[in-house]
Parts: sequence; structure tokens; C-alpha cells
Amino acid sequence: MVIPDYLVARPSIPIRTYRDCFGNWCSRIVAPAGRTRLFANGVVDDTGEPEVVASGAQQHPVEDLPDEALVFLLGSRYCEIDRLSEIAWSLFGTTPLGWGRVQAICDYVHRHTSSATSTRARAGRPGKLSATAPAFAGIMLTSRSPSVAA
Repeated sequence: MVIPDYLVARPSIPIRTYRDCFGNWCSRIVAPAGRTRLFANGVVDDTGEPEVVASGAQQHPVEDLPDEALVFLLGSRYCEIDRLSEIAWSLFGTTPLGWGRVQAICDYVHRHTSSATSTRARAGRPGKLSATAPAFAGIMLTSRSPSVAA
């Protein structure tokens, strides 16, 4: 992170920050009744190089995963898992297990997301997905099929 992404609220309200169990900075607010706008700007230093391809990556049954990995499979209150899991299964349920499924999810997200539009997508505008979509797609696929994790 070259320039931190401090959260700003309009109207101006108190924003408390803390670190979560993963070391991420989080912000906490109590939004007043009515409209509240949240925004942030930040600059990230990125090489622009593509991510590493792990074509040999395998999909493991959930029961074989270490206990500390299970927290990454939990649903989120910020994502309607019940509704979106059906979409995830319809889009990716027939893809090959392991890396093939990961690549299919990444390809889909890259076709439907851009960093400039991801915030608008989360605000409910059609046609684009949130930048967090790959993680949620993996969670949704896992939540519907408890014996297998991507």
C-alpha cells in the first residue's frame, strides 16, 4: 500500500479502527438513520505481473483440511450466501475440480470486474461484480457441498 485507504463517511460520523485476527485494518461505524456515504481512496504498488498459475493444484475434501483453514470457508454476513450459492453452482458446478475451477472463477470475475467499477458493483449496479467475488464464489461452492473444498 503506497497511500493508505482511510474510510471517510458523509455525513461525518465517528469511525473506530481495529485489527482483525488476520492483521487486517477494519473500520467500525454506527450509521445514522437515512443515507450514509462511505468511501476511500488508496494507492497500491503492483508489479502488473499475472498471478502464479498452479495448474497442479488439487481440490481436497473438507474433512482433510487443517482446522485453521476452516475459518476461510465460513459464510459472510455481507454476502447473501443462500441466494448466491445457487448462482455459483450454476456457473461453476460443472467445471473441473481443483485448479480448473479456480481458473474458471478467476476468468469469470476478470471478465465482469474492473477496479474502477467494483465499488459501484457492490452498490447494486448491474453488470459488474465486487472485487471480493472470487472468495465469495469459493465460499458459496463450499457451503453447498460440505464434503469438498476448492
